[in-house]
Amino acid sequence: MRPLDSDLLLRAYAAGIFPMADSRRAREVYWVEPAMRGILPLDAFHLSRSLAKTVRSDRYTVTADRAFAEVIRACAELRVREGGTWINAQIEQACNELFTRGHAHSVECWQEGELVGGLYGVSLGGAFFGESMFSRARDASKVALAHLVARLRVGGYRLLDCQFLTDHLASLGAVEVPRAAYVGLLGAAVSAGAGGAGASPPDFRELDRLAGVLPPDEDPEVARMVAGPISGCVIVQLLGQTS
Repeated sequence: MRPLDSDLLLRAYAAGIFPMADSRRAREVYWVEPAMRGILPLDAFHLSRSLAKTVRSDRYTVTADRAFAEVIRACAELRVREGGTWINAQIEQACNELFTRGHAHSVECWQEGELVGGLYGVSLGGAFFGESMFSRARDASKVALAHLVARLRVGGYRLLDCQFLTDHLASLGAVEVPRAAYVGLLGAAVSAGAGGAGASPPDFRELDRLAGVLPPDEDPEVARMVAGPISGCVIVQLLGQTS
């Protein structure tokens, strides 16, 4: 089997396929294309009153792209303790390569300087493929997801792929769509990255600029170190009405 690399990974995501491994120590990966795909429509995120209160309180300091390698490692280690993980060394290395190329991102939740939750995923055009999340403190992963949805909305993304629907994701607004419908959504989202007709391509860092924590012309490499946290009040405002 061909070793997993970042170029192969991007082509797979563009085709609607993603890799998984049987265990953390597995030497190979297999490719998955679910008949029913979990997605979270960006305009249908369910921000409950209790979650909105938690986000607004800034209980957690939330950043983006500050600790990508630590987030993916934490996602893998947490699931090992829970009985198994699909993130092996090949997948971890390829995703870290994508991060250095600007095609993968993370959202981190910190409490008193400690990483207590977060998520990571792959970005391609106007599609964001949510890969995994973890939480070491109450609602930390939910807070990270709320920040991600607001970030993707502001950044002009069209699709948030969740791979599989879980009860947890369904409670936050995720739904399942058949493979054929997903392929159509994916094609439109990926092609949005080309811009055209004067439209700006999707930008994961647009929220940082809007919130004034990233200078308009900041170098992406420097931005990962200098961009400040986003206020929870800003996130709740961007996500709109709660229920």
